[in-house]
Amino acid sequence: MNVEEIVLEKAKNAKAASKTFGLTSDIQKIDILNSISEELLKNIDYLISENLKDIERAKKNGMSKSLLDRLILNEERIKSIAKSVRKVADLKSEIGNISEMWKRPNGLMIGKMIVPLGVIAIIFESRPNVTVDATALCIKSGNAVILRGGSEAINSNSALVNVIHKGIEKSGYSKDIVQFIDITDRKAVDELMNLYDYIDVLIPRGGPSLIRNSIENSKVPVIQTGAGNCHVYVDKDADIEKALKIVENAKTSRPSVCNAAEKLLIHKDIANEFLPKINEIFKNKVELRGCQQTLKILPDLKPAKEEDWGSEYLDYIMAVKIVKDIDEAINHINKYSTMHSEAIVTENYTTARQFLNEIDSAAIYVNASTRFTDGEEFGFGAEMGISTQKLHVRGPIGIKELTTTKYVILGNGQVR
Repeated sequence: MNVEEIVLEKAKNAKAASKTFGLTSDIQKIDILNSISEELLKNIDYLISENLKDIERAKKNGMSKSLLDRLILNEERIKSIAKSVRKVADLKSEIGNISEMWKRPNGLMIGKMIVPLGVIAIIFESRPNVTVDATALCIKSGNAVILRGGSEAINSNSALVNVIHKGIEKSGYSKDIVQFIDITDRKAVDELMNLYDYIDVLIPRGGPSLIRNSIENSKVPVIQTGAGNCHVYVDKDADIEKALKIVENAKTSRPSVCNAAEKLLIHKDIANEFLPKINEIFKNKVELRGCQQTLKILPDLKPAKEEDWGSEYLDYIMAVKIVKDIDEAINHINKYSTMHSEAIVTENYTTARQFLNEIDSAAIYVNASTRFTDGEEFGFGAEMGISTQKLHVRGPIGIKELTTTKYVILGNGQVR
């Protein structure tokens, strides 16, 4: 079979499996997920050995250190992934619940029942943990899933799916609820985007080109997960020590992920005090690129160019801009942000409220790091990605966001 035929067959299998799986009880889903978690722990050596194949190839291809970090599977990370699966299993499921019910004058009772979306396809890059997170969330929410990871993680993803399938079958269910496209040819992605008869939602999770291609070309409805050009604004009323810790964490704890801060805005009244201190913390670790005002205080920095303000580096790089007030900070963020996550550090309640009200992003923080924009940190167990659009979901995509509703109408012989 050619690429198109293979992808079509997998989509058909997923669609068929979703019809019955959507009716599976929550107790049965919990059993499946716990079985998958057990298999992950049993197969740590196998998963690491397959992952090493991807790591070696990535090193030969010159992958950056920060991006390489996203690819690595080690014992600690696999145990964490298995733990996340159990957390998802323990989440409260609302599938089948009727969320609202009201009575009409004619006696009809009308309600909204929560149901799975059906078949969810996710296209993702680099991070093999997404294979498991997406699977767990789809199973818990009663959906079938089609996984298509990037070529850089093909061995890791194949191994993870093998282990997932073992867990599903040990629980007595069909592995067809989890389809994996092991074809690295771009044609596979193009075909997925055309299969609106079999796929209910497409979620692209990766770089700007992948997301843009999906939005522009997919016939399947897309939930956009955006790049993270995230900002931290240090206000004139900030606690300096608190701000230093927040900025350091937001930039350096894991710079290769979408919730890492890429831009630092500083109020002019505290720039002379704050800039030298953060520069010392970042010394030999983070490359700062400064605006003209910043360069007057730190003349050795690399000048920031216009393209820096809109860039997602995913690396140890941060652009710095000094602003005259909160209004300039807000305008700058709303102009260049990808609407992912933004933070303000301030002890001024009024300023904080203005920032919360006027910034148009999915997650907005006061006195906390942007690194918390994450499904597990929000209590969702895991996530399918961070949606930066406004329909039908925004922010971390958990099990609730992988459902829809249908109307159920209870009558007693009414006719119109």
